Amino acid sequence: MEGDSSNQISSSRTRYIVRAGLIAAAHAAATLLILQVVGFLAWGPMQFRISEALTVLPLFFAEAVPGLALGTFLANLINVVWTGSGALGMLDVVFGTLATLIGAIWTYRLRNRNIIVALLGPVIVNVLIVPAYLPIIMNAIGYTEAFYSIPALGITAAGSFALMYLFGLISVGIGQTVVIYVLGLPLALALSRRFKAQEARLKGTNNLGHQR
Repeated sequence: MEGDSSNQISSSRTRYIVRAGLIAAAHAAATLLILQVVGFLAWGPMQFRISEALTVLPLFFAEAVPGLALGTFLANLINVVWTGSGALGMLDVVFGTLATLIGAIWTYRLRNRNIIVALLGPVIVNVLIVPAYLPIIMNAIGYTEAFYSIPALGITAAGSFALMYLFGLISVGIGQTVVIYVLGLPLALALSRRFKAQEARLKGTNNLGHQR
């Protein structure tokens, strides 16, 4: 009996590690693909990282919490090399990963409550954290004028950290909200229906087994 229990624990840990690794790989790969396709639209003040749709996974898997954080860490670390942002780019590696981790924990903790509220975590946390360090990186690589201005409207936030932070609050908020609720929410609902259907089939199979 003790051997069976030990094997079950070992098997459970293996599944946890494997699933977390798969989620990390999927999130990192999707992020890097988007970075290559749309560039600064996935990295600058206006972020539409389609990979953020995967932040709904903590609704279903505890291992998605470390998986998403690791995926963000790897993608942002590789992006430091791609963009040549140097040591300051590590701000994105550290704080971007922290934002993903906190958002994922929020979603996991509220997974049994209202799904809209549970998915607010990645939005709110990224909106508050990301705009705080992006101006530093953008200034270091000379992109503040390009990414904190809307020439057609005569709007510019470059030169003022407070205005750039406010600009980031709005732009990152729009990007995160669109990706998570337009792409992530339908994904979450589809996964929920699938898991419920699987659970119903398993219950039906078990009931037939008992009847026999």
